[in-house]
Amino acid sequence: MPRPTARVLGLLEILQGGGTHTALELARRLDVDERTVRRYAEHLVDLDVPVEAVRGRYGGYRLAPGFRMPPLMLTDEEALAVLLGLAAARRAGLATTSRETAEAAAAKIRRVLPKTLAARLDALFATTDFTAPERATTTPETSVMLRLAEAARQCRPAVIAYTDRGGRRSERTVHPYGIVAHSGRWYVTGPDSASGEVRTFRLDRITQVRLAEGTFTVPDGFRPADVVRAALAGTPWRHEVVIAVQGTADEVQARLPRGIATIEPEAGHGADWVLVRLRAQRLDWLPGVLAGLGLPFLVHEPAQLRDVISAWANRVAGCATATTPQEATAAWPGP
Repeated sequence: MPRPTARVLGLLEILQGGGTHTALELARRLDVDERTVRRYAEHLVDLDVPVEAVRGRYGGYRLAPGFRMPPLMLTDEEALAVLLGLAAARRAGLATTSRETAEAAAAKIRRVLPKTLAARLDALFATTDFTAPERATTTPETSVMLRLAEAARQCRPAVIAYTDRGGRRSERTVHPYGIVAHSGRWYVTGPDSASGEVRTFRLDRITQVRLAEGTFTVPDGFRPADVVRAALAGTPWRHEVVIAVQGTADEVQARLPRGIATIEPEAGHGADWVLVRLRAQRLDWLPGVLAGLGLPFLVHEPAQLRDVISAWANRVAGCATATTPQEATAAWPGP
């Protein structure tokens, strides 16, 4: 039979999960009567835990909004989920805080864990490796992210101080339709007062945010992630690449790295062809990507890409027929 102290802590663990819980529900989960639940709630209040009693048909007990306490009530699974989440976000380049802050948060959690559980988690992290390399992190300001999230949730315009890729600073009003995490960076997308068009802004280039008066409505069917991918694919680079590929848009999109290109119909070659557009600073990585499509393609622009593909194909063919390291090196000379 659980001791009263264990049941009081059990009540606190349930309330930490959020929401309002009826006395009947709590009594059933704690295996006590409703009068005992009230006594446990009063005991938590005596310990300065702000438990609120909500009256009415849908009343019950809840923790006061904004109450903070150390994570003393984490189960083994919850502690593992939190610590793994911190580690995975950092490696994916999606941490919203500095490495030092994330490590400090993990250390605080470890300090309040039972010794046995802490030792097991330490053993797990000490013996775990990752196949994907750790991404470089561009960390946005926490206040910037939270204010933009508030503006997006409330459909309120946001005035941002922004520095573009050329170092030019400006202040503009944005309707934040959504926040997107992509390839190790965070973005906000929505109409921009400076151009009147939907734009995408990197959060780590925003230094200040303040909410403005008014509201806006997000168009039906607007998908922030799709808009961000399309915007990044259209970023100006050295080469404008246009390639016709035989296949459906879905088929070609699925075989390309996400976010590098836009795909549109190509009526000039027939219904089963699409046009792939992308921008690139260098062309030497494209032959492998195009070969990986496994589909017929025609290079429209730039003409020099044909020479790059031809040279790449000759090198691959030379390595395929090589029988010694010397022959392979000769078939694929250095740049």
